[in-house]
Amino acid sequence: MERTLSSDLLFQNSSETAQTSMPLRLLTNLMLWQRRISSRHQLARLDARLLADAGISEAQRHEELSKPFWR
Repeated sequence: MERTLSSDLLFQNSSETAQTSMPLRLLTNLMLWQRRISSRHQLARLDARLLADAGISEAQRHEELSKPFWR
């Protein structure tokens, strides 16, 4: 059986850990949001043939494009 670390062990409540992890979390979120924005712009530019090749319906595309960047 594989053991995994709990989130309590990964994010300790010490002030030093909190100070160093906050900028890292912020940077990670900013990078994730930028990737989402970029991929949704690419998705918006696909024509019907390319959507069909990727196995994406118009409804799925519309659903993805209507999401805000933070989701």
